[in-house]
Amino acid sequence: MSTSNIQTLAKETIELQAKAIANLVESVNDDFEQAVKLIYNCKGRVVITGIGKSAIIANKIVATMNSTGTPAIFMHAADAIHGDLGNIQQDDVVICISKSGNTPEIKVLIPLLKNFKNPLIAITGNKTSFLGTQAHHVLNSYVSKEACPNNLAPTTSTTAQLVMGDALAVALLNLRGFTSQDFARYHPGGALGKALYLRVSDLIAQNEKPQVSPEASIKEVIVEISEKMLGVTAVIDNAEVVGVITDGDLRRMLKNNDDFSRLKAKDIMSVSPKTISHDAMAVDALEVLEANDISQIIALENTTYAGVVHIHNLVKEGII
Repeated sequence: MSTSNIQTLAKETIELQAKAIANLVESVNDDFEQAVKLIYNCKGRVVITGIGKSAIIANKIVATMNSTGTPAIFMHAADAIHGDLGNIQQDDVVICISKSGNTPEIKVLIPLLKNFKNPLIAITGNKTSFLGTQAHHVLNSYVSKEACPNNLAPTTSTTAQLVMGDALAVALLNLRGFTSQDFARYHPGGALGKALYLRVSDLIAQNEKPQVSPEASIKEVIVEISEKMLGVTAVIDNAEVVGVITDGDLRRMLKNNDDFSRLKAKDIMSVSPKTISHDAMAVDALEVLEANDISQIIALENTTYAGVVHIHNLVKEGII
């Protein structure tokens, strides 16, 4: 296969799946709404089951629901009939995912599920299948063709199942009033979690707190910047930040002055420095740094100097 044919086939696959997903809009109906309300009002969890590729999709939907405020667990359809039915509690809602709705495992499982009398939601591409006719609510994930050239390997159909599950999860998180703060509570690890909960105060706690008076000598300024290793020092007068001096300010001073023995911090400092509240989010500090093309920013607690945020802090925490 030539490179051009590879690219063509890949583009056709994406276009085919995009059209199939767009057609799912017609499947969002009263049954979908009732399924969302059923899950929202249930006192238990959502038990999601499937087999084969549908089981993989079920696992992903479980993860999405758990991370957006809807408690969910996965139950493999084949294992269910060998003891895992014990996962289902009285107040749970069950979602069964199957493209055909007629696989042997599903046909065995559905009557057993009905014995538990839990509400059953089907995500299937065949509303008239065994699963479709036995479920209390049917979310139609029908696709006319798989992206697989042989129309065999689950490709477009599993994408449709996944999107239907995402639609459920998003509708539920909106009903719950789920916020970014809630999301952060469930995602405390990694860069995503840190971007949602890490504050400037958390960053400045990692750093020294460089500061000099306006009357400090250039030697004192250099020593303070070198010892605190942030490439900057705040200039403090009467407990207020009146300026900053950076490595760049020192270089410019050396370039413009042959004799700096009589210069003071106030003579070379940059006045009206960029500042940010110590309560601000770390991502807000990043925005200020990038917008102003600077590497450090002064943090304030009300009007009091609290510390320095360096861009390296954001890199270290994985925010960048």
